[in-house]
Amino acid sequence: MERFGTIKIKADALLKASGMSKNELSYKAQVQRTQLNRYCSGEVTRLDTDVLARLCTAFGCGIGDLLEFVPPED
Repeated sequence: MERFGTIKIKADALLKASGMSKNELSYKAQVQRTQLNRYCSGEVTRLDTDVLARLCTAFGCGIGDLLEFVPPED
């Protein structure tokens, strides 16, 4: 874990809970499938606010449902 904590992207959990396929989410959010795969696997290093807004709209959720702050371990 990082010295200042990390931001966890919960797109994969939301995707499973929604019952949508990645192709369906990609279409609804108008996000390329490769980019969506990175968000679902947590491999994104720089968050794009436009993509986050698209995902929140497609999932019908708020930003707090999509992102989680994980504090550093002491």
